[in-house]
Amino acid sequence: MSEATDLRDLARRLYDAAVAAADPARALTRAMATDPPRSVTGRTFLVAFGKAAPAMARAALDRLGGADAALVVTHHGNGADVPGARVLTAGHPEPDADGVAAAEEVLTLLDEAGPGDRVIALVSGGGSALLPAPAPPLTLANKRDATRALLAGGLAIEEVNLVRQHLSELKGGGMARRAAPAEVTAYILSDVIGDDLRAVASGPTAGPLGTADEARALLTRAGLWSALPAPARRRLEAAAAPGPVPKARNVLIGSNRMSLEAMEAEATTQRVPARIVDAALVGDVARAAKRIVERFEQTDHPIALLFGGETTVRLAGHGTGGRNQELALRVALTAPETGAAWVFLSGGTDGRDGPTDAAGAIVDAGTPVRIRAAGGDARALLADNDSYAALELSGDLLRVAPTGTNVADVQALILAPPADG
Repeated sequence: MSEATDLRDLARRLYDAAVAAADPARALTRAMATDPPRSVTGRTFLVAFGKAAPAMARAALDRLGGADAALVVTHHGNGADVPGARVLTAGHPEPDADGVAAAEEVLTLLDEAGPGDRVIALVSGGGSALLPAPAPPLTLANKRDATRALLAGGLAIEEVNLVRQHLSELKGGGMARRAAPAEVTAYILSDVIGDDLRAVASGPTAGPLGTADEARALLTRAGLWSALPAPARRRLEAAAAPGPVPKARNVLIGSNRMSLEAMEAEATTQRVPARIVDAALVGDVARAAKRIVERFEQTDHPIALLFGGETTVRLAGHGTGGRNQELALRVALTAPETGAAWVFLSGGTDGRDGPTDAAGAIVDAGTPVRIRAAGGDARALLADNDSYAALELSGDLLRVAPTGTNVADVQALILAPPADG
């Protein structure tokens, strides 16, 4: 395992294992076999929403043998046929009128469920934007304006979601409330680091992140109360405590952590020790790269150090790339000279990284040399946020077909012993 090509092959195997663990159909089939929805005397209603909705719905309907009514909502361009279900597409990441219409259909379907019936919700990333259900009298434009004001005000996404949940009929447990008294089981593919189910697709079956009073207090502290549209302010002022969320069974079927565990298992299968170092690699990409580079240590055997999360890139240039490509390039440029072979992979589990055709990159000690030999200036390209161009020159881009899933990003740092070790 001392040759860089062998390390690169291992890195790709680990990435493939991470993606396979989050395959929506396989993950759901496993979960429904070990944790099936409860049997009922009445009807079965199925609602699937998110980027992985079509694949999850096909697997569920196959497992169930069909449903009395099934509705699938996914993003435009992903409206694959799902036998036995009605498929709708909507805007993502920007909610649109199609999403409002889809949310109305979901609400109508939930209203049909009654005692003795069951509702099976299949939840994946993107579901929040795909099902905008503005709480009356709010409009979609009101919610858009509110979201833009919150994001422009520098609030973290969890804080944004806390406010938005109180402006919606489906978020923050709204789906479970609407479906009551039917039996509700949700199978959830998490794209949220830490797997707080109240945050995945804004928690339609799990409950809110906080109260309306807490949302108002947050906005006041941040100086953003007056930035919200007047209808949104009135809604938050008038919002009574919605009452407890009817108990739903929420089953986590795939997540970043579960994919890291699959990588760890695959490394063991390949007879290489592995360790999950950081399952919350988030925040500024430069700081994340520093944390990884600090892990370069002499070792007397090959070892795979695993990370997962979702970093952020501060745009200062005009180049092309993504957070995984920039992270990999930064590691390649700052890695110490240890005399040992190493490889670092960073990739998005959805197969895409930023506005590019790459999922990320696999770099090694020779990456800066190859960029320079191809006529590039790696540090200048990095300063221009042009990691894609740099890694194209070195031949280090990780290109895969779209995976049909998304549990954020995974990283593997594989270290070999020094040549004379």
